[in-house]
Amino acid sequence: MPIDLAAIRSFENLEFLARQLVDGFITGLHQSPYHGFSVEFSEHRLYNPGESTRHIDWKVFARTDKLFVKRYEEETNLRAHLLLDVSPSMYYPAPGYDKLKFSILAAAALTTLLTRQRDAVGLVTFAETVELQTPVRSTSTHRHTLLLVLQQLLERAPVPKTGRGGTDVAGTIHAIAQQIPKRSLVILFSDMLGRSPAEQTAALAALQHLKHQHHEVLLFHVLDRATEADFDFAERPYIFEDIETGQEIKLQPSQIKEQYRAAMTAYEQELALRCGQLRIDFVPVDVREPFEKVLYAYLVKRGKVR
Repeated sequence: MPIDLAAIRSFENLEFLARQLVDGFITGLHQSPYHGFSVEFSEHRLYNPGESTRHIDWKVFARTDKLFVKRYEEETNLRAHLLLDVSPSMYYPAPGYDKLKFSILAAAALTTLLTRQRDAVGLVTFAETVELQTPVRSTSTHRHTLLLVLQQLLERAPVPKTGRGGTDVAGTIHAIAQQIPKRSLVILFSDMLGRSPAEQTAALAALQHLKHQHHEVLLFHVLDRATEADFDFAERPYIFEDIETGQEIKLQPSQIKEQYRAAMTAYEQELALRCGQLRIDFVPVDVREPFEKVLYAYLVKRGKVR
């Protein structure tokens, strides 16, 4: 079941909520046909014949009839960078159900998963420029710090409209690509809604820059699909406002619905195609759907990186 995004504010501790979400996800994996994989993913690796049996987890063996060895920090070398778009368009469609809150909780859950694995994780938030960039570490203290940052972001009021377009996805990705010294996993949460075809092309070129630097990339394309992709509005007059610039236009949905859908479909297909050509994992996510899709996609990507 999806978590009610509006109910998140009733939790004073995002860290607790993220842990509950992760624990529920892992429990679901144990109860699914993938339960053996989930054990390996969450805490263990498969036992290699001939090595010491000292660290075999016999409780897991009793449940799965498979031999798994407990993993330790020196066996883990994954470095992950979470890039979070915090521009005005991410506050759409409504308070409590917006793309940013969905992305914050997903990022909090991924932070919990990464550090539980003793993997190193860092956070970057950006709009017109990089707003925050943390170190990349694997300690529990660092995880707590990141989740406090995300908690504060969750409680922050929407940023004011600038009239200049608002989001520099391309510039942020180029900067990160230059700064990351080691092969890493870069996880991006963004609606990727550029102000022009040129900006969209620039964002794709920036993703290509990451690949040229030998990083693995996982792009979560976050949308409210009912309205942003399908343009599903009741047939009555609306004033549509550009969240980034504040520009307004008055019309009825039927006047542009067909053209809008065609344009969005073409853009998403182009984005998915280019990501496929670059071997970037492109995952469309809907704020109205469960978070498990994000966590499954990460699990699969992590298996490719290791």
